[in-house]
Formats: sequence, C-alpha cells, structure tokens
Amino acid sequence: MATGYRRLVEQAQRVWLARGLERQAAVLGPVACDLATNDYLGLRYHPRLIQAGHRALSDYGASASSSRVVSGTLPVHRELEEALADLLGAEAALVFASGYAANLGLLAALSRPNTLLVMDEHVHASLHDAARLGQGQVRFFEHNNLVQAEQILAASSHAVKLLVVEGIYSVLGDSADLVACSELALRYDALLVVDEAHSIGVRGAGRGLVAEFGLAGSEHIAVTLSFGKALASQGGAVLANAGIRDYLVNSARSFIFDTALSPVNAATALESIRLIREEGQPLSAEVLVCAQLISGQLGLEPAAGAVQSLPIRQGSGCARQIQERLASRGLAVGCFRPPAVPDGIARLRLTAQAGLDSQVLQRALDLVGEEVAL
Repeated sequence: MATGYRRLVEQAQRVWLARGLERQAAVLGPVACDLATNDYLGLRYHPRLIQAGHRALSDYGASASSSRVVSGTLPVHRELEEALADLLGAEAALVFASGYAANLGLLAALSRPNTLLVMDEHVHASLHDAARLGQGQVRFFEHNNLVQAEQILAASSHAVKLLVVEGIYSVLGDSADLVACSELALRYDALLVVDEAHSIGVRGAGRGLVAEFGLAGSEHIAVTLSFGKALASQGGAVLANAGIRDYLVNSARSFIFDTALSPVNAATALESIRLIREEGQPLSAEVLVCAQLISGQLGLEPAAGAVQSLPIRQGSGCARQIQERLASRGLAVGCFRPPAVPDGIARLRLTAQAGLDSQVLQRALDLVGEEVAL
C-alpha cells in the first residue's frame, strides 16, 4: 500500500475509532468500554461501511422487498456471494437474511429420513433448532469428543451423514479440531458442517479456521457464518460446493420463503470483506493480542478467538449482579446463564476487539477483577 494512501487510511481509522468511543461513552459512562459486543474487528463505525450503506440505500432502497427466488435477488447479493466465496476459498456461496436462517436452511434441507446428524453438544442454538426441523436422526456427542463422534458414525447405516461442529464456540470460546474432524468426515463419507460465525475475520488472516487449516474448498465441507460479528453487518451465508448451493436454492425453506437480506446490510458486509482482504492480517492480529491480554489478566485458559469466558461458580444470580454492577461503572460484558448455556455454568463473556485503547481495556479488566472478587 502506497505511503500516502496508508496515511489517509490511518487517519480515517483514528477518526472512526474516536467516533465509536465517543458513542460508547455517551451510552456507558466514564469507563466507556463495551466488552459485550460481537464487533470483533471494530468496523461498525468505519466510514467505508457507512458510505457503502448510504450508496446501497440510494441505489436499491431500504428493502429487497421480496424473496430471493421471486424478485429479491439484487446485484449486491450476487457481488456479496462472489466475494464470500473468494475470501473463504469456497466454490459457491448462498446469502441468507441471517446466520440463524443459514443454519436452519442448510441442516433442515439436508436432513431427510435417511440422514444422520452427528452434532457437538455445544453447537449454537440455531443448529439445534435446525436439527429438530429436519427429518433425520440426531445424535449428540460430548463437546470436542471425536472418539465418541466416531463411534456414532461407525455404528450408523444411514445413507447420508453430517458431522456438525463450530470453528470457535460461542460460550467457551474454544475451537474444534477441524483437521481431525475433516479426516473423520472423509473416513465415514460424511459432510462436515462448520459454523464459522466466531472465526471469520478473526482467524486465518480473517478467512476463518477452515482456510487457516488448509481445508478451504474441500468438497466434503460446508461452512456457515453470520455477518453480525466481525463483518459488522447483518445476514448470513452457506459456503459449499455448487451442487449443495443449487440444492439449497430449491429446498431451503428459510431461503425460499424469507424476504431477502436488506441491500444495505448486503453492501456493508461486502465492504467489510473488502477491508478484510486489504487489512485482515493486522486486524485479526490485534483481536488475538487483545484476547491474550484479557485471558492473561483474568487467569483464563487462552481462547481460540475473541470470545473469553469467565465462569461464575456462585450461579446465575451472582453472574447477573456482577454484570449489572459493571454496567453501572461503565463496562458492558455479556452474561450467559442456564438454560442458555450447554453445561449449566453461568459465565461472564468478554469479547476482544481490534482498536481497543490499551489503557481503557486495562481499567476495564481491573473493574472485572474487583467485582468478581467481591
């Protein structure tokens, strides 16, 4: 990147980060730190995303106003699908109105009476719901226990098998062993489904864990993702071989019967992808450095991505009280409580982000330490 252009980019970044911090300060108070957000790359106030959204609003209006299969597929949807496939190294992509809808559409469409879904018990609620909507048999294995997953696959006589995991899990923040998962899927002629909602933008220089481990474009892997995290937009997608994409266009109910993704959200997601292609390595590196600071300060096991999970053994009530006390002191953190968590343990969830001021982050972590120690 030319020096002059680099200088302009850095100036724009300072302006957008300052603007974001000012808005957080207005909402959160004196500490003004949001460690609950999923905006991992800090892009939601980026001027290029805002400008892309304004252009799309002017070009296409506020809504697609139709299902994708009627008249709702706009040029920006096709551009977004091409950019996603290129970024993640997939043969084809299909954009849905949300990440939730993408998971529902993929699993429910593929889950027929002769199908077995073998799922990690910690996968996202949308994947659990999708499994219930399908017609196949569903078996869960203990979190990251691939020995148990293999036993289930080996005992199956189903014609179609799916192995379903997440790249990075949204509660614990740990990751699946995708290389071992891929080998297991190949061994038992299964389709490996990887939800990369929390790894896109953060791992693999922004391209996700499937790409990081050299598995991008594999015929036996389908990736789902959400635009509501690192891409700082809204929507979701399935990335797979062209045959699966064509099948979903004609079979995925959450695609066929839903209004298409807003052109504004499609355009902002597309601009995020362009930024990741240009700046993915330094942005994702910032996230991971921030994550190491959080885990080190709080004595946590280092997580695989942005999500840092702090168990509160005293229970849900205590976790909620800590969250509220932190909010009153200007710090937003997430709070996951039963029954929404897969293992019944209440947690504070802190998310690392690119662009966080180190002094603000340090003060925020000091506040967490003080409140948890009470």
